[in-house]
Amino acid sequence: MRAYDIIEKKRDKLELSKGEINFLIKGYVDGEIPDYQMSAFLMAVYFSGMTDDECEILTECMLDSGEKIDLSEIDSVKVDKHSTGGVGDKTTLIVTPIVAACGVKVAKMSGRGLGHTGGTIDKLASIPHMETNLDKEKFFEIVKKIGCSIVSQTGNLVPADKKIYALRDVTATVESKPLIASSIMSKKIASGADCILLDVKVGDGAFMKTFEDAVELSKIMVNIGSRFGKKVAAVITDMNSPLGNAVGNALEVRESCEILKGSGPKDLREVSLVLSANMLCLAGKGTYETCHKLAENTLNDGSAFEKFKQMVEAQGGDISNFEKEDYASEAKIRHDVFAWDSGYIHAMRAESLGKASMILGAGRERKEDNIDYSAGILLHRKVGEKVNKGDILATFYSSDEYKCIDAEKIFKESVEISEDLPKLNKLIKARVTSQGIEKF
Repeated sequence: MRAYDIIEKKRDKLELSKGEINFLIKGYVDGEIPDYQMSAFLMAVYFSGMTDDECEILTECMLDSGEKIDLSEIDSVKVDKHSTGGVGDKTTLIVTPIVAACGVKVAKMSGRGLGHTGGTIDKLASIPHMETNLDKEKFFEIVKKIGCSIVSQTGNLVPADKKIYALRDVTATVESKPLIASSIMSKKIASGADCILLDVKVGDGAFMKTFEDAVELSKIMVNIGSRFGKKVAAVITDMNSPLGNAVGNALEVRESCEILKGSGPKDLREVSLVLSANMLCLAGKGTYETCHKLAENTLNDGSAFEKFKQMVEAQGGDISNFEKEDYASEAKIRHDVFAWDSGYIHAMRAESLGKASMILGAGRERKEDNIDYSAGILLHRKVGEKVNKGDILATFYSSDEYKCIDAEKIFKESVEISEDLPKLNKLIKARVTSQGIEKF
């Protein structure tokens, strides 16, 4: 068997066998197949796609390349959640304690951010002394005792994905749906949860720019999960503008605390409750309406925030600063951006705002870049709101005034102000399950 023949076969839109896919993945992980041949294969997949059987096989081969987490010693159903990435998307920090407060275990492994999208582990790292590199015994102990824990992905979890993703990142093949689906699902299945909820973002700040693409990706992932015996559903949510008002690690932790205490931005609260309700449904806690009410009650009675504090404390973190009503970022520079016109905000393009936040120091352009956890953007106005010339639209936090000047140029290009009242996008667009699609 030769890599050349497999690449040629996929280039010509023919279906690959399990043996062929396994040969390619194992050979690449073992260093026997060079980058240039794997790059050619990835591009062939990008243009030719993959069948459902091929997607399942690719996921299995990547899954078998490393460690699998066995959560069976943790009693009862375990549920996990994954977002395909967005700007201001801090929902993991919110839904994890909500679901745990409702009596469902959440043993969550998350990653760091790259580019304009933020990573959950980076957000948690902004909490003083918070430890996310826990060994398995400590991780399990916290989940058993408190009901939830969020830790860094282990180095041995799906090594094939790490190696292939690094190559996709530099070969313009990141957006391939079969490659996205196998990457996400191999990690989620390896993490050991019984139920998996997928938050598939669509719009300007997401990999999936159209609703049709988001549906197609959701169907592929739900199908893969079902084939591996997992209960899986996907919720398609809007990412044309940032979720919530905060973009940046410490700022997003603060905003998550606000939601968990029963206040905070309405859009973030709505999406968090919908995701929580769907996770509880998958775990068998009742109908969607029942589960939504259960989730909402944990915000109203404070039990979700108490659960979050317990988790942070169990992992060594000190959340006292984030509990203060007057808390603001500890960044050295505070830079206000003023409205240059009067009217209604028509657009706040998420991807550009994510890049502006990255320039301020809140994200990484390359994996080796350091993050300023106090950096970011706090939005004072959102899409649909009326502004007058001179109103503060946003506050930038950074360690460098020059970074603020560069970020402001991008910010102003990403925001549209017009006289007419805009039509707002639906936050929740659809739910995809093994039974089909439900549009909202």
